[in-house]
This record gives sequence, C-alpha cells and structure tokens, in this order.
Amino acid sequence: MLIAADKFKGSLTAVQVAERVTAGLRQIVPDVAVETLPVADGGDGTVAAAVAAGFERREVRVTGPLGDELTAAYALRDGTAVVEMAEASGLQCLPDGVFAPLTATTYGSGELLRAALDAGARSIVFGVGGSATTDGGAGMLAALGARFLDAAGQPVGPGGGGLRELATADLSGLDERLARTEIVLASDVDNPLTGPKGAPAVYGPQKGASPEDVATLDAALAHYATVLEAAIGSRAAALALSPGAGAAGGIGYGALVGLGAGFRPGIEVMLDVLGFADALSRATLVITGEGSLDEQTLHGKAPVGVAAAARARRIEVIAVCGRLALPPEALGRAGIRRAYALSRLEPDPAVSMAQAGPLLERLATEIARDFLL
Repeated sequence: MLIAADKFKGSLTAVQVAERVTAGLRQIVPDVAVETLPVADGGDGTVAAAVAAGFERREVRVTGPLGDELTAAYALRDGTAVVEMAEASGLQCLPDGVFAPLTATTYGSGELLRAALDAGARSIVFGVGGSATTDGGAGMLAALGARFLDAAGQPVGPGGGGLRELATADLSGLDERLARTEIVLASDVDNPLTGPKGAPAVYGPQKGASPEDVATLDAALAHYATVLEAAIGSRAAALALSPGAGAAGGIGYGALVGLGAGFRPGIEVMLDVLGFADALSRATLVITGEGSLDEQTLHGKAPVGVAAAARARRIEVIAVCGRLALPPEALGRAGIRRAYALSRLEPDPAVSMAQAGPLLERLATEIARDFLL
C-alpha cells in the first residue's frame, strides 16, 4: 500500500493523513506493508511534504505580508531547494480575520529565495499558492535586487495598490545567481495575470478584496506589465498572458518575467522531487486524497496527479477525503476507483473537521475490509 495524500486543510497535515490511514489499515490487517509519501501541489504544505521525503528543513527570518518579521522555512537536499511562497507571504501568515488586499507584499518570498541561493541551491522548485498578496511578485523581485520607482524616483509602496504609482522598473540589479539557477514555478493554476480569469478577479476576493479593490488591483497589475514591457521588451506583455502568470496573486508573473522560471503543474513537479515514481514501483494499491474532492480537484490538484501517474502503471487508486462532491463517473475518468468521505460518517462539517483523525482511521478500516481481505 502506498499512501500518497495531500493535507486535509484546516484539520490534518499530509503527514497526519498518512499516519491515520496507516493506523486504520493495520487495525484490520496488522502486517500490511505500507509506504507513506505525503504529497503537495505547490501550495501550503509543500515544504512539509519535502521534509517528510527526506529534505532538510531550513528556517530564516523574513518579511511577512504585512511588513512584520516572521520565521519561514524552506527545504534543501543535494543542491535542490523547495521554496513555498505561502511560508513567507501566505494567508497563513496573517492574523485571523485580517486581510490587506492592496498592501500585502511578497518581499519575504524573495528573501526566502535568496536564502536558498545563499545555501548553495542550484535548482529551486518554487511552489506558489495560498498567498495573501496580489502584487505581481514585485515585492519578491525587489528583495532580489529589482527597483520599482514612482515618478519622483522613490520606491513605490508595498502590495498591488502601490503599483498604481509605478513609473519605471529596473531589473538590472537582480541577483546574478538567478541566471545560473534552474527555477521551476510549481502551481496548480494556469490563470493569466489580469482580466476576467486573472489573479485579482478570480482570487482577490479570497484575500479580502472588495469589488472596488479587484478593479484597482487589475488595473494596477496591467499597468505593472506595461511598465515592465517598456523596461525589458515585448516578452513582458506575452508572459502576462501565459499560464501560471496569475498564480498566487501574480507572483507567477514575477517569477516568469524576472527569475526566468519555467512553469509546470505543481503536482507533477512535486511528484518528481519527492521520488514518487520509485515509491510507485513498489506499490500494488495507492491511497490518495485531500480535504475536498470537487471540481477544483480535477484541475491539477494532488489526487488527480497521483492517480494519473498510478494509472500509467496500471495500479489501482482509491481516495480519502473530508467532503466528496464528485460523481463516480468523474472519479473514474480521473483514475480513482472509489472515494471514501468523512462526511458520510459525520455530516456536520465542524464536527467532521474537529474529529478528522479518528474518522479517517474508521474509513481506513473500511478500505482494508474492502481491498485487503
């Protein structure tokens, strides 16, 4: 049995999911051979998944999304770093109920990348998702040596709102080591920077943006791309339309245009980095999952990535989740034979989240009876 599940957001980490499923399986079949490989798709939990796979956890003090100092972590192994922007610039870094849609900055994400370079990383997987920010990655680039100035020649204010005053952009001071480092932008979204499917319109409301804020941020990011086009040429305009540019409040755009990053679906990148293919070669059955199996799952989330890789090896996949909102036929098309949901055991969402661990163990006993006996 290979357990390769993502976190149940708000209740269980990916490591805890694997532990609970293992415990439930062994209640029924004590000697079942189980291998665990917690996974992530580039969003929050990506560093934890890398550490669980044997990477070294490194901590550094960086600037949080509100400008205060906080401790963030990245993972390092054999010259490869896994950097998770949510560690420095994510919603998880904000106090409960506090949002700053116009002023939240990605400066700390740039500091985190610089720390990975300082540690000797020659390859960086940059996982983006769960951001508190919509600044197009300007803060990140500023931390790495870029300059964004207003008409008076002063640095613009933090966040996407500050980009309204942007007059000139200068990327010539970017850390020279970036040009010698392979950087992969790992994301589960393929939105462009602006427009109806862009970062402000689609994800701004999740970060506390009002309709007026969304309009302001969309205009500011469009202006940002125009100024960058004047600075570095037509490539800046083309990249604003490319898949992944709108990831994590546009930090994807900053990574593409300033860091020379290449975009890949986050789960594909992470499965490679975590050694999933090797683990899969030893498996006869795979258990994957995440908190909610729904339409979003079908668009690049971890369970579908795991299922696709397993299906290519003709290995059967089942899933666990907190909430199931996909019909059997959709699961089947994704390569998942059956899904087991906590909500079937406990329909009250609040109770289900609070008791997710014991409930998941109960589901795992069902899986063991259905597939191992």
